[in-house]
Amino acid sequence: MGKILNVLLCVLLSSFAAQSCNNCTFSSNQIYAACVSLPVLNSHLHWNYHPNGTVDVAFRHTGATTSQWVSWALNVHGSGMIGAQAIVAVTSSTGAARVYTSAINGYVTGLQETSLSFDVSNMSTERVNGDLVVYASLVLLNGRTRFNHVWQVGLVNNGVLGIHSMSRDNRHAVGEVDFITGLAKVSEGGNVGGSRQRQKNPHGVLNAFGWGVLMPIGAMSARYLKVFNVANPAWFYIHAATQTSAYVVGVAGWATGLKLGSDSNGVKYNAHRNIGMILFAFGTLQVLALLLRPKPDNKYRFYWNIYHRGLGYVVIILSIYNVYEGLEILDPEKKWKNAYTSIISSLAVISVLCEALTWFIVLKRKKEEKQAGSNEANVYSQSSTA
Repeated sequence: MGKILNVLLCVLLSSFAAQSCNNCTFSSNQIYAACVSLPVLNSHLHWNYHPNGTVDVAFRHTGATTSQWVSWALNVHGSGMIGAQAIVAVTSSTGAARVYTSAINGYVTGLQETSLSFDVSNMSTERVNGDLVVYASLVLLNGRTRFNHVWQVGLVNNGVLGIHSMSRDNRHAVGEVDFITGLAKVSEGGNVGGSRQRQKNPHGVLNAFGWGVLMPIGAMSARYLKVFNVANPAWFYIHAATQTSAYVVGVAGWATGLKLGSDSNGVKYNAHRNIGMILFAFGTLQVLALLLRPKPDNKYRFYWNIYHRGLGYVVIILSIYNVYEGLEILDPEKKWKNAYTSIISSLAVISVLCEALTWFIVLKRKKEEKQAGSNEANVYSQSSTA
């Protein structure tokens, strides 16, 4: 009696959830009691749950092109792609299609044909009005009805399945589905799961604050404080302390990035990673440069100044650029990118004002020195004449 009530509940709830996907039709005129329109990748999931613990599913990707693969998977023991039990449909430019199963055990294993941890039958695929539909019947494990699920879309080149895009939609193609209640929701953190997102957040904050905020402030302290005589030699210690703190915080963020990379074998953000490596190397050189700074009267001090300042500006430019690269990858709420842009814009405005003030003080000081020299020369000339 309880199972019958569950099925009735599924049908009742699905009447509300199916409003955005119940206009889909199938060549066999199959009717599904429940369906949900998935939030990304133009996909829909339809199903009929049976009291014996089986479920008939139809996964539909709308607007499918030729030479494309689509997959839908349950992750019975975790979330995200690793551990997912996938049903994959592959199409070719000739219109031929095949469907198979693939247990995904790692990012670099691809969608190789393997058996799943639960029984699957009645697999098939077809094109309906330009959409690609994958059908299958699943035997649910231990009577469970709620699972994490993943869906993806990629291209096929010469019969080889390509890696799917790492766009925002692809990274968020993961959620939770309950075949009894019709519940379907998006999980936190995209296709790597919420725990991976929680690892990315400290990485982004540390790097943005260390390389992207403290490092420019440290450079500004050296550029604009030393023009004031009263700030000498305090400006140097402020500059050294700020840049050293920026380096320590930045290296901590860099280390979390290395850990993320090692935990995400097969997921590469080459530009962001390579710039991070360059920043670590250049930042280390800058710290060592402070320790090897020649004395002011040393003949090599002029060349050291050119090297230190030039490399410092390169580090700042790369740091800011890489923070924005990281924001594109992390894809947080827009307010975080706006907040960082506001900080950088404020520092830029302050730099322009300080630059004007610096040149005013320097030119005024040179004029006074020139006037003082001229007066001294006049006094000397008069004393010589006398």
